[in-house]
Amino acid sequence: MTPSPAARADLDLALAPLREAPGGPRWTSPARWHLTLLFLGQVPPDAVDDLVAAAGPAVAPTPPLTLRLAGGGRFGSRRRPQICWAGVSGDGDALTALAARLATAARGLHLPVEERPFRAHLTLGRWRPGRPGDGDLPERLAGYQGPDWPVTEVELLESHLGPEPRYDRVAAWPVG
Repeated sequence: MTPSPAARADLDLALAPLREAPGGPRWTSPARWHLTLLFLGQVPPDAVDDLVAAAGPAVAPTPPLTLRLAGGGRFGSRRRPQICWAGVSGDGDALTALAARLATAARGLHLPVEERPFRAHLTLGRWRPGRPGDGDLPERLAGYQGPDWPVTEVELLESHLGPEPRYDRVAAWPVG
C-alpha cells in the first residue's frame, strides 16, 4: 500500500534535516516508500497465481481506510539500530485486520508467514551492521504528523534487490 504523493512529499520534507545527520541510516528513496502488510520473502513462481486469487477475497471486506504517517521509531536497540521507520495512524484496527486476513490467506497456501505481530510502519532507512549509528535519530520525528490520505488499493509487489532495488507490481485490489 503506497502513501499518497502528498503524504510522501510531506514526510520527505520533514526528513530533510535528518538526512545529513551523522550516524543516520542509508535512507530509502521516497519513490520506493510503501506499507508492507505482509512480507512473504521468496514466493515459488507456481504459487503466485494462487496467491493473487487468495488475496482478493482477503482484501474485499476492507472498509474505506484513511491513514496518516505520524511519528517515528527504530527497530533494533539504541546502540545497534537497524531500521528507521515512520509510524502510521488512522484506521489502524481495520488495517491490522486486513493484514491478518492476508496472513491467513498466505498460510492457507502453505507460504511461510512471520509470526510476530503486525506493526504498521513505513521503512525510511536501514543502518549498516557494524557501523556507528545514531539510534536516537528517529526521536526527532516524535511530533511529526503528515496529511491524511485515503487508501484506495492494496498491491502485491515483487521486490528486486541489488544496486538499483525496485518493486514490480504483480496485482492490486480496490479497498472500500
